[in-house]
Amino acid sequence: MSVSLLALLAAPREGGNPTMIFLLQMVAIGAIFYMLLIRPQRKEQQRHRAMIQQLKKGDEVVTNGGIIGTVVHVQDDRLTIKTAENTRIVVQRGRIAQLLGDRSAE
Repeated sequence: MSVSLLALLAAPREGGNPTMIFLLQMVAIGAIFYMLLIRPQRKEQQRHRAMIQQLKKGDEVVTNGGIIGTVVHVQDDRLTIKTAENTRIVVQRGRIAQLLGDRSAE
């Protein structure tokens, strides 16, 4: 064998397998996507689900539509909220956006 052929065989390869590099990049992008978007969204959904399940009479709530009221009656999937002196509306439990506080202690 000639010396130039041996030098060519002994030289380190530049880069790596393009397919393996691509797969590693896709796995890294998937992991970043999961950590920044999916995981926090799931935690927020779990927190919201727990808050909805714990609603009780006397809680002050805000609906997704922005209506603020006090829970006066609780059913399985519906809540009756009092928004003014003589105004009561029935909303789905899942449409409650936020719990402001418990007014039954007043």
